[in-house]
Amino acid sequence: MKYNWNWLIFWEPAPDGVGVYLSWLISGLGWTVGTALAAWVIALVLGAAVGTLRTTPIRWAVRLGNMYVELFRNIPLLVQMFLWYFVLPELVPTTIGDAIKQLAPPWGSYWPAVLCLGFYTSARVAEQTRAGINSLPRGQSMAGTALGLTLPQTYRYVLLPMAFRIVLPPLTSEFMNIIKNSAVALTIGLVELTSRARAMQEFSFQVFEAFTAATVIYILLNIVVVILMRFVEKKVAVPGFIGSAGGPQAGH
Repeated sequence: MKYNWNWLIFWEPAPDGVGVYLSWLISGLGWTVGTALAAWVIALVLGAAVGTLRTTPIRWAVRLGNMYVELFRNIPLLVQMFLWYFVLPELVPTTIGDAIKQLAPPWGSYWPAVLCLGFYTSARVAEQTRAGINSLPRGQSMAGTALGLTLPQTYRYVLLPMAFRIVLPPLTSEFMNIIKNSAVALTIGLVELTSRARAMQEFSFQVFEAFTAATVIYILLNIVVVILMRFVEKKVAVPGFIGSAGGPQAGH
């Protein structure tokens, strides 16, 4: 059976009568970016907090942080997505659960997807934050103490600024991962990029064109992320301590 290639399919009218197939993909890209950015805010804030707690001398905080990381890191993302979408509304009070169930599409799928991706990625960010803080010389925390800084002040003004500079490259990878992981949200009905490509191939039967376009869009999106993060790395690099995106720098 011969496949009929048709690269003009993107400019043909979509079945819903609103725009063309290309507009479907652009709409899906918008939901992908919106989901990834909102989830990344959650992941960065929670991950930084949990990762920092795991390096403190407070034992109960360390244990609590370890439990958090192991919980969200060891449950498959797809399972977590279903838990947030199907199970959470049944666990919260009835009024809240009913309100969640009655959210109009696509918000009923969007918010569970954002929370799922945010908490799932925060466990990975927490591990990287912990590693970044532990990689710093002990003299830095001791210098903070010698200056009369409290423990929170030492973290805020001395340790965290340097630790985040060190872990910027792995954080870039996590941001790229959260963009790609957003495709899992199609399983709960979010019409993001992969979902739109899938719908396009189902209506037009041009499977290769649909998913080739989606692949190219994902690649371009991640390239933009890499370029932006390299720019940030160069701007925040500390000469003589850690290397910028352009390469390692010699210590003094």
